[in-house]
Amino acid sequence: MSTQHPLLEKNAFDRFEASLQLIKSAGELYILKDEHGCVMLTTDEEDGVPVWPEASLATLWATEDWSDCEPMAISTQEFLSKWVPGMTQDDLMVMVCPVPGEEGEVIAPADFAEKI
Repeated sequence: MSTQHPLLEKNAFDRFEASLQLIKSAGELYILKDEHGCVMLTTDEEDGVPVWPEASLATLWATEDWSDCEPMAISTQEFLSKWVPGMTQDDLMVMVCPVPGEEGEVIAPADFAEKI
């Protein structure tokens, strides 16, 4: 029997706020990756990289097309020094804690960096 993660019950904004707190306190975040690299998501207007505060939440997204992906931890320091500049240059957004059936909050990398 699987227990529901408490963040699954929150709306996107509350999940965003809770995710920021978890990322700040843990000093790391998670992406999904496969042999081709990091998973990217496309919404109606934006392309971006989904991030999660915990591996278990990232794993929930690893279904169907992404079933061969696995969570990878990235320290917030590495994310700020390498990922934020690269994503900004590539015009990619940060998609915070999407869960099955619901997209996460979409935020510019620089704004996300200020919050973590």
